[in-house]
Amino acid sequence: MFNVFRKKTRQVKAKDLPIGGGAPVSVQTMTNRPAEDIEGTIEQIYEIAQAGGELVRIAVPNMAFAKKISKITDKSPIPVAADIHFDENLALEALNQGVAKLRLNPGNLSHKERLSDIASLASQLHVPIRIGVNEGSISKKILEKYGSICPESLLESLENEVKLFEKLEFFDLVLSVKTFSLPLTLKVHSMIAERFDYPVHIGVTEAGLPYSGLVRSSAGIGTLLLLGIGDTVRVSLTGSPLEEVKAAWEILKAAEARKRGPIIISCPGCGRTAIDIYTLANRVDKALETFSKPITVAVMGCAVNGPGEARQADVGIAGGHGEGVVFRKGKIIRKVPENQLLKELMNEIETL
Repeated sequence: MFNVFRKKTRQVKAKDLPIGGGAPVSVQTMTNRPAEDIEGTIEQIYEIAQAGGELVRIAVPNMAFAKKISKITDKSPIPVAADIHFDENLALEALNQGVAKLRLNPGNLSHKERLSDIASLASQLHVPIRIGVNEGSISKKILEKYGSICPESLLESLENEVKLFEKLEFFDLVLSVKTFSLPLTLKVHSMIAERFDYPVHIGVTEAGLPYSGLVRSSAGIGTLLLLGIGDTVRVSLTGSPLEEVKAAWEILKAAEARKRGPIIISCPGCGRTAIDIYTLANRVDKALETFSKPITVAVMGCAVNGPGEARQADVGIAGGHGEGVVFRKGKIIRKVPENQLLKELMNEIETL
């Protein structure tokens, strides 16, 4: 279903990672180790990659760090993007240090005339540049024109940035507009989809702590994906980048945009539930934490309705009153003691 409605954009590549042009929606995050901790950053990137991250962004706060970026890019298992603000020299150095992608805000560069140098070098090295705006980067002139932060003011700000690069004949762009407001996010992205064919990076900026931030991100990112908008995604949560990657994959799977690892179906429990469904479901989730095969697993609390309600699952368990059942595609395979449900489920999964 996703491929039917997805908007087709042009494609760029961050090293070997295709973005746009029908490529799978890629998952990215950002490291949060101190700039001076090069080894810690590399270690975190490996953890990000193992969790399913496909592109990682690093902040480049100063030239001392910029000159060390190759120590990271040379060892990174996934493409590295440099996040640049204010200083065009940092962008040029990051390119020379082997980054696969730039995140750049042309509006806050100290010497905007140097943008041509950045575009020229990025073109030579085949490095795409992500440009875009957020609510804090709209110019005073545009704000005065519209009177407030609105979809039109965000779109015009983005259009101005795109024109800067198009005049330089640089077209390997990824567009991004980030806001905290979901109605604003959805409206401006629908306008972007109509106006441009560049690949789009989506997310909800500063979404918050893991629980509330995931809810907000799921509503915003999930809706965009279902509308066919988005070529690469970051879930911005206050906390570990590993949680961002995990959250992004759950949103992608829920929107049926990507498949990776298990989808766990579990019932909420009711008066018929005779087992600790919460604990059992969590044990299943933990047992499948590193399982990469895309399968659907059901954990149901009622052996009466469970298999039928979860007939879309590849395999599942349901039970209560000291025993339970293992089933495939809604068909019961066998009964087992309640304390053997998890073990029998895992045995069944191994045969898939």
